Amino acid sequence: MEVFKGNFTQQEPLPQDAIDAAVNVLNTGRLHRYNLKEGDAGEVSSLELEFAKSIGADFCLAVASGGYALATALRAIDVKPAQKVLTNAFTLAPVPGAIASINAVPLLVEVTENLTIDLDDLEAKASQSKVLLLSHMRGHICDMEKLMEITNRHGIKVIEDCAHTMGAGWNDKPSGSYGVIGCFSTQTYKHLNSGEGGFLTTNDPLIIAKSIALSGSYMMFDKHLSAPEKNMFEAIKYETPNISGRMDHLRAAILRPQLKELDKNVIRWNERYRTVEAILQDVEGIFLIERPGKERFVGSSFQFLLKDFAYLEIQSLVSSCRNRGVELKWFGKDEPHGFTSKYDSWKYIPDQKMAKSDKIINSTLDMRLPLTFSVEDCRVIATIIRQEVEARITS
Repeated sequence: MEVFKGNFTQQEPLPQDAIDAAVNVLNTGRLHRYNLKEGDAGEVSSLELEFAKSIGADFCLAVASGGYALATALRAIDVKPAQKVLTNAFTLAPVPGAIASINAVPLLVEVTENLTIDLDDLEAKASQSKVLLLSHMRGHICDMEKLMEITNRHGIKVIEDCAHTMGAGWNDKPSGSYGVIGCFSTQTYKHLNSGEGGFLTTNDPLIIAKSIALSGSYMMFDKHLSAPEKNMFEAIKYETPNISGRMDHLRAAILRPQLKELDKNVIRWNERYRTVEAILQDVEGIFLIERPGKERFVGSSFQFLLKDFAYLEIQSLVSSCRNRGVELKWFGKDEPHGFTSKYDSWKYIPDQKMAKSDKIINSTLDMRLPLTFSVEDCRVIATIIRQEVEARITS
């Protein structure tokens, strides 16, 4: 039986122009975000302008992490302690963690079999909150027009968590441009790699002014190029706490060349995704995620459901695939492992019963598709999964 020899956590090396840019910054010794020569825009401000342009946003703030972007976004729209914030039941821990970090309260919304937020449950809970922190979990985008119709009708502000959808969109509109704020990650396993990092984007001048002040501006507002008119800072500069977290020049320098290659890499990811999808498409027992025609997705990871499999059967499948070199992450394990924690293991949020989501999350398997995998690698991986599932269906 064939065994896959690749590494599911191995990323491509940074492009040479990113390495050269990093060396140039190191040679200057000017790493801090405001350490600039007279007349020098700097790597951070230049990156902010370039990223804002790439998604059609008026403003962008480059920050230390995607999680920092989420917490800053919540603060910038004045979410208060004990205030309820709607969010997906199926997401990763930094999303409810950002809500809990400012002492607000996550109010979970059910998930559909397509791994997107359940819009019927959102409608049912809409009267309980004025903020939705929407997670495009593992790169799956819901019907954004319908979601915005619901949230606009109920006066709910939407923050988009786009950690898995940089380069993606809905109905020709980029991910992150529907809500009042878009939050992105440049952690190593995302679509741009700076080790850790992120972006906050918005069209609202007051929100970006507050976000800049929160990120540790030290009153140096004039050094921000992706920023509103200076009078926007007058109302908030003395009352906004400094929670330093803007990105440094070194990380910005290595991200700028990568951003130029993002569209090409989206094509490469999707070729790999479609390869796996084609091999698993007609396998009995496997439920694949529907990709709507309006969704422009980035297939940097792959998910499928084993809805008719019992706990021990899924456990056995995951183990057998691992023995053949295929690393599947399972969100339904009794104990959280790595990033696959589930809402009932987040003890810092109120206990909430999500019967519909339980059935879906407990059957969900997930794997990365790094660009270090060739298309042929993806054929081998998908064939191994197919063989292991079919062996259990026929036994």
